[in-house]
Amino acid sequence: MNIEEYREYCLAKKGVTEGFPFDADTLVFKVGGKMIALANLSDFDAGIALKCDPEHAIQLREQFPDDITGAYHMNKKHWNNVKPNGSVPYMLLKELIDQSYLLVYNSLTRSQKLEVDIENEKPPGLLH
Repeated sequence: MNIEEYREYCLAKKGVTEGFPFDADTLVFKVGGKMIALANLSDFDAGIALKCDPEHAIQLREQFPDDITGAYHMNKKHWNNVKPNGSVPYMLLKELIDQSYLLVYNSLTRSQKLEVDIENEKPPGLLH
C-alpha cells in the first residue's frame, strides 16, 4: 500500500478527517475528533499506527514480528505499528484500518456518532 492508497482508504470512511496536529510530517486521521490512524509522510514505509483490540494486537505481533510492533509514542497495549509494504497482506492491512476505525467510532458517545452521521449526510459542496 502506498501513501495515496492509504489516504484515500481512510478518507472514504464515514466522518473521517485528516490533519497535522503534531508536526508537518505526521498525517493523522480522526473520526469524531479521535485518532484512528497516523503515519509519517517522510518515512511512510516505517509504518502506520492503528488502534487494535489488545488481544488481537498480541496475536498480530506474534504472527508478523518484523512488520507489526507496538506503535511508537502510543499506548502499545492498544496501538500497533504496521509496515505497509512488508509481509502483511494488503487485504489484512485494509482490515486493520477498518478495525481501527470501528474501535474508535464505536467508542464515541451517542451524540458524537450522531454528529458524524449528520455531517456525512450533507450534500457535497455545502458549507458546514
